Amino acid sequence: MSEGCNGNCSSCGEECEDRKEKQSLLEDANEFSRIGKVIGVVSGKGGVGKSLVTSMLAVAMNREGFETAILDADLTGPSIPKAFGLSGRAFMDQQGIYPMRTATGIGIMSSNLLLENDTDPIIWRGPLIANAVKQFWKDVVWGDVDYMFIDMPPGTGDVPLTVFQSIAVDGIIIVTSPQELVSMIVAKAVNMARSMNIPVLGIVENMSYFECDECSKKHYIFGDSHLEEVAAAHGITMTARLPIDPELARTCDRGEMERYIAKDIEKVTDMLQFDEENTFMEGATI
Repeated sequence: MSEGCNGNCSSCGEECEDRKEKQSLLEDANEFSRIGKVIGVVSGKGGVGKSLVTSMLAVAMNREGFETAILDADLTGPSIPKAFGLSGRAFMDQQGIYPMRTATGIGIMSSNLLLENDTDPIIWRGPLIANAVKQFWKDVVWGDVDYMFIDMPPGTGDVPLTVFQSIAVDGIIIVTSPQELVSMIVAKAVNMARSMNIPVLGIVENMSYFECDECSKKHYIFGDSHLEEVAAAHGITMTARLPIDPELARTCDRGEMERYIAKDIEKVTDMLQFDEENTFMEGATI
């Protein structure tokens, strides 16, 4: 770089060597943490049950014997601690901040675990929120984790960008719902991930149907599913449908997510198994 460089290459037409090399923005996790696979759970819009799917995935993998954790990156709308019955403030010392542990040992870090009251709002601009997410990765003493799930806020804004740039994410799962507009919303999430070289592991259609207790008939309350056609349009082979279950809502409200048996979500964990070469295995459409 010349001494008179003003940082604008177009002003002199020269290419500096340090500008030719792409600089990695990836951050290292806390030195007292060993984190295996990192899975982002994303949605193009709010209200599709992304946090519930994140919670169920962590519980399902925990039941299979893996050490799991959830990094709640939805700072302004954190719901993960409530689902697991966690409250109070996380402990911290010179080594860092310690995640709270659920009844079965799932590590969780969320903005609500750092507030005086869990109803206190976080009224921050984007840069502050993005820095807080990086702190959850760098400053939290996660310990040994086989699978970390990152619960993203909806959309393709500051937080997903920060996560994809700062954390070595192994892949994402997109959570959606059956409405017609879902194809456009999914496309946005897929295109963002692929533009940043993040693999799209699969799509989960939440609230896909309601199964009547009396007649066992499936009722498609939010309209017919478009899951297969949307997945095919993006070359995604791994898909899953989750039903509407009133018991899930009651369990979540009681903070007893780990008591809920979600057979359908346990099928989704097939997407997350990896082979001897440490690459994700091809899953089947559910």
